[in-house]
Amino acid sequence: MSAPAAPRERSFPSIEFTDAEAGAKVFPSSTSRKYNYYQPARKRATMYEDVTVDVQPDPERHLTQGWIYGFGDGPGGYPPEWTAAKSTNWHAFLDPNEEWEQSIYRNNSAVVHQVDLCLQNAKRARAYDNWNSAWMKFIERNLGAWMHAESGMGLHVFTSIQRSAPTNMINNAVAVNAAHKLRFAQDLALFNLDLSEAEEPFDGSAHKEVWQSAPEWQPTREAVERLTAIGDWCELLFATNIVFEQLVGSLFRSDLVMQVAARNGDYITPTIVGTGEYDYARDLNYSRALFQMLARDEQFAVDNRKLFSDWMSVWVPRCLDAARGLQPIWSQPTDKSITFSASLDAAKTKFRDVLSSIDVDIPEELNQ
Repeated sequence: MSAPAAPRERSFPSIEFTDAEAGAKVFPSSTSRKYNYYQPARKRATMYEDVTVDVQPDPERHLTQGWIYGFGDGPGGYPPEWTAAKSTNWHAFLDPNEEWEQSIYRNNSAVVHQVDLCLQNAKRARAYDNWNSAWMKFIERNLGAWMHAESGMGLHVFTSIQRSAPTNMINNAVAVNAAHKLRFAQDLALFNLDLSEAEEPFDGSAHKEVWQSAPEWQPTREAVERLTAIGDWCELLFATNIVFEQLVGSLFRSDLVMQVAARNGDYITPTIVGTGEYDYARDLNYSRALFQMLARDEQFAVDNRKLFSDWMSVWVPRCLDAARGLQPIWSQPTDKSITFSASLDAAKTKFRDVLSSIDVDIPEELNQ
């Protein structure tokens, strides 16, 4: 009888606990729970900075292998050659409005709610019954025509360049600018529709003929259409937000409509147009910060300031022609509480202040 076989022992690999190479490293932010791969504007990073800075790739900062995608004609990603302006660090720009997804929806929701309440209250109170016929005609023709300018800038200026800049922070601000313009153009369209449905005589389609054919509006129309033909994204931003909006846009919205509306029995229009001016104040804020950064660049400041002057040599005369072309509409309201000369002087003064803030020489055309 054979002896029982010894039980077979099963072999298991021994367990060895090791640190992964990256996990074992000790570096200055090993225990930090904050993003600190960039220098925030203040002591602590804001939510805007955390969700915006370096979202857009850049081989000069992170992509050591170069662009991993590109366009068919050669340039990859976000070429700095898309503008003649230069910066030693485009990423130094941070939007002073700190616009990101949450703030965009919150701000625009508040404005839309304000406009909606204003229009509802106007219909409920039959506010349009108190307007004189001259003012009704002024709104019918001129505010309707301005709707086309806002729509054109939103769709063919800011939307067209909202991904052209080399950093996400700039492109974010431009995209919000586009949203502002398109929303304001929509507000004016809704206002035009409400007036068309009121019992007062109002031709809701008159704005088309005015924008396309009225002599006083053709220099403005030409300026807007020429803006859309600029290929350099930075020049387009400068020509629109710094020059055109100061000498034509704000001149019409703030120095005419908002000055004379109440005197003609209208409290609705200033509320709606005021939202457009509020939008532009924010858009000018980021534009001023961007061009101030370029005008004070440690390496390219002189070249950039000369470039801005070259751009103004084209756009200041063109926008002044557009502004002067609008002069006849200052005489259309019944109550002419402000003259065209006073309005243009106010616009020029504000324009000079903007140029001074970005260290740009005042063009001679403003003194003529």
